[in-house]
Amino acid sequence: MAENLIAKEKTEDKNLDLTLRPQRWDEYIGQGAVKENLRILIQAAKGRNESIEHVLLYGPAGLGKTTLAMLIAREMNTNIKITSGPAIERVGDLASILTNLMAGDVLFIDEAHRLNKMIEEVLYPAMESRTLDIIIGKGPSARTIQLELPPFTLVAATTRIGLISSPLRSRFGVTFRLDFYTQKDIEKILERSAKILKIQIEKPALELVARASRQTPRVANRLLKRVRDYAQVHGDGVVTATTAQEALKLLNIDELGLEESDRRLIQAIITKFNGGPVGLQSIAAACSEEIYTIEEVNEPYLMQLGLIERTQRGRLATKRAYEHLGMKFPEEGQRLLI
Repeated sequence: MAENLIAKEKTEDKNLDLTLRPQRWDEYIGQGAVKENLRILIQAAKGRNESIEHVLLYGPAGLGKTTLAMLIAREMNTNIKITSGPAIERVGDLASILTNLMAGDVLFIDEAHRLNKMIEEVLYPAMESRTLDIIIGKGPSARTIQLELPPFTLVAATTRIGLISSPLRSRFGVTFRLDFYTQKDIEKILERSAKILKIQIEKPALELVARASRQTPRVANRLLKRVRDYAQVHGDGVVTATTAQEALKLLNIDELGLEESDRRLIQAIITKFNGGPVGLQSIAAACSEEIYTIEEVNEPYLMQLGLIERTQRGRLATKRAYEHLGMKFPEEGQRLLI
């Protein structure tokens, strides 16, 4: 019974996320430069009656890469096939996906940095000349069959562009970085989401939630739903500044949007390594956290806020990090005394 309830909640959350996802170009808030460049790319391709060039999107998680891929397909009036790097384990998996594409289709590959080298080798001719080379058999009797592919657009997304090989990167016609959102843009996103979810939220409460959203739309929508739940259980359903503040406190999220794991990471650098510099492995061991999680989840936002710095010798806690935790910043030269 409990498992059924959990499964139901996950399904409802997934459906809500799909509902909140922008369905039209003008509903997509933020990333102005990327949107304008893509709009030109799409209009030019439609004018020539061609597929647009392959697109590589990169940046921290939750900034709208998948949504942009869907909007590209919608603007091109075509279908989109969605998969991810880890899901394509064998060459046969990719061959099956590519041969089932229709002319003009968009193929979206999330977490493209996790594609293995054999898959990349097959992608090269598919992206460049729209051909698929399949090897049948092994040893001296092996032979290659070349299949023609219809015109298609590959849109790849990654949070770690440095892990994508240069040969694969060079085959994309355009590469765009998605940046963290401004406070104003996050507030606009929350206003739209609140209308869709029929949430009554006061302006001060909206601003509080926006500030705690790590400048990320996905986080903003998640917090909005949790604040709504709190207001429903502990209030009259209207989200006020007080209820928003209480809900965020219960979630262990502070005014900068830092969670317990973020504060624990900064505190470890300051108390255990005298503010740094310190290597990532040492931080991970001190926090009992995985290196991948620190790099992908914690570090981008902490660096964006200027709470930590990345140097050649390791990570360094800044003066602002000390102040945020209510700790005294060390005098000149004291950092080196560990």
